[in-house]
Formats: sequence, C-alpha cells, structure tokens
Amino acid sequence: MTCAICNVRREKRFCPAIHGRICPQCCGEQREVTLDCPSECSYLQQARLHEKPRPASDFDAATLFLQVEISDQFTYEYEHLLMGLSYALSKAASADRSVNDRDLIAALSAMCTNCQRELTSGLHYEEPLTVPSQRAVAAQVEEMARHYREAEQKQLGYTRLRDADILKALVFLVRLAHGRTSGRPKSRAFIDFLYAQFPEKPPSILSPEDAPSRIIVP
Repeated sequence: MTCAICNVRREKRFCPAIHGRICPQCCGEQREVTLDCPSECSYLQQARLHEKPRPASDFDAATLFLQVEISDQFTYEYEHLLMGLSYALSKAASADRSVNDRDLIAALSAMCTNCQRELTSGLHYEEPLTVPSQRAVAAQVEEMARHYREAEQKQLGYTRLRDADILKALVFLVRLAHGRTSGRPKSRAFIDFLYAQFPEKPPSILSPEDAPSRIIVP
C-alpha cells in the first residue's frame, strides 16, 4: 500500500489527522503544516521531544516587543495575574478546536500593540481583529483582566493594576508563546503547554496563600 498523501512511497504509520496510513517522510514534512495533527498523536509527541529550540534568527525583534522591560520582580508580584491570563488562553483554545498557536499569538500581539499605543500616545484606538477565533481569544483575556481588577478592588479596596502592568503581562505571554510554539502554521505546541498547566480547574489569581506557585517562564 502506498502513502495516502504522496501516493508514491510505502505507508508505514497511521495518521489520525487524515485517518489513513502515510509514509514517515510525509509525516515529517506535513506535520502541523498541512496536517491538523491531534495532540494525542504519538508521532507528534515524539517529534516535540526531539525538537531543538528555535534560533534567535527566527524571531523578528518587533514581534517580541523588546522595548518593554519585564523584571523578575514583576513576574513575582503579578504571578497570579499571569496564571489567570494563561488560563484564559487555555480556556479560549479549548472552546474552539480550530484555534492554534498562531491565533493566540496574533490576538496577544494585537492587544499589546493597542495597549502600547494608548500608553504612549493617549489614543484609545483598537486595531480590529478580523478573525473570529482571535477575537474570542482577546475577549477571554480581557475578561480575565477585568476579573483580576474586580478581585483587587474587593480585597484591597482599590485597584493597583495599571495599564502598563497589563502591557507587561501581555508581552510576557507573547514571548512565552513564541518560545513554546514550533512555528509551523498549524502548531498547537504552546496550547498543549497551557493545557498541561491547567489540567482540571482555573487557578486562583489573587490568593497566594491558597494557590501554589506555578509561574511559567519563557
């Protein structure tokens, strides 16, 4: 039997993405490129174990918002905000199986750009996201940020979270996403990473005494 993709080479493995048997070469070349590989695929999991970190040359400095400085003190003070926003990303991805890493990165990047524009120029203009799945991701993140501020107001009597802090949190997640994704068009490596952080229930985002430390770093 020949491979269901190339119809040339001999098939040697079952591909759950197409529910057919394919050759190892097509599996390697088309994995998360043309194939929407499910996370439970053993070949995908094996490939991720052996993948090398993406070289710095793969990244455009502008996509990482390098002008935004994020200190260790910030990640410590806002650990539960970062956990909450990460959970929001995980929740958005689980609600729509078509969402991939690129969608999360696009939504986060647009939010970073809008937030940065408002902070530097005072102009409140949001560049609209044209992809519905990306709008849904942004909505989940915005809702979690609002929840965080409401929880602060309830517990402290005031809100200390500034827009500049929101920008830093979003940039942190953008960098984390770029570092965790494979970079392939249909990659869900970052999403699977998020799923591993929150396998059962949402984190406590404002109660350090009740929630164990689970800070995730790029």
